[in-house]
Amino acid sequence: MGVELSVVVSTFNQPEWLALCLTGLRAQTWQNFEVLIADDGSEPATSAVVQFESKRSNFPIRHFWQENAGFRKCRILNTAVQNSIAEYLVFLDGDCIARRDFLIAHLRARRPGRFLSGGYVKLPSSTSARITRDALSQGHCFDKQWLATQGFKGARHCLKLTRRHALARLADYCSPARASWNGHNASAWKRDIYRVNGFDERMAYGGEDREFGERLERSGVTGLRIRHRAPVLHLEHERGYVNAPDRAANDRIRAEGLRDRTTKTEFGIRERIDFRSD
Repeated sequence: MGVELSVVVSTFNQPEWLALCLTGLRAQTWQNFEVLIADDGSEPATSAVVQFESKRSNFPIRHFWQENAGFRKCRILNTAVQNSIAEYLVFLDGDCIARRDFLIAHLRARRPGRFLSGGYVKLPSSTSARITRDALSQGHCFDKQWLATQGFKGARHCLKLTRRHALARLADYCSPARASWNGHNASAWKRDIYRVNGFDERMAYGGEDREFGERLERSGVTGLRIRHRAPVLHLEHERGYVNAPDRAANDRIRAEGLRDRTTKTEFGIRERIDFRSD
């Protein structure tokens, strides 16, 4: 049987977090997948992590790197999509750790004409620094009591950390949260991604994921919540690439898309050779 899922992991200069992200994927209960690292210009330490983790993993890991020329996440995501093998793609940020049932939850919930909108539990920097490979391998990180001992004050109130499938499914059904596209935890059919021509490469940080999801919805591909069935832990870090002009430009692109009912961007997937793959 061929690879059933392609997992696209975006990263930029966070090798320690990426190592934990890949450790979480290695612990998945379901293993028929490949990983594509969409690297927006990281320094060599990230490549070293990918090479080290590749030797320890049962699944293939491919690393797609482009030169650091500002925030160009959408561009390298499109490159990863073009090079993916599976017909269904899961997207995960490299600063997020997936629970052991993360991929099987996406696989079981996928439906024709839908994309899946997963959830996250945002950890403070103090708790993030205490996440280790051992804690991951032993399954402690998604335990509310363990997180509380590591300084996470919101753990006992977090329903997304429940391991009971029936309760998680009910919570997803009842949740008033909109099923938006979230770059840290989402999935879709490759054919639907191509239908809207992928991610808009004009967009910098700030709403670029939502814009992609809005085009999917306008094309007839609607979101389905799996926030409680497929949570990830989000590790805290600085975001030096955030700036107001880029956010304002992104807002204009989204407003124009809404006004014109745009489904397919002219600035999306295209053939290119100016990236490195290993």
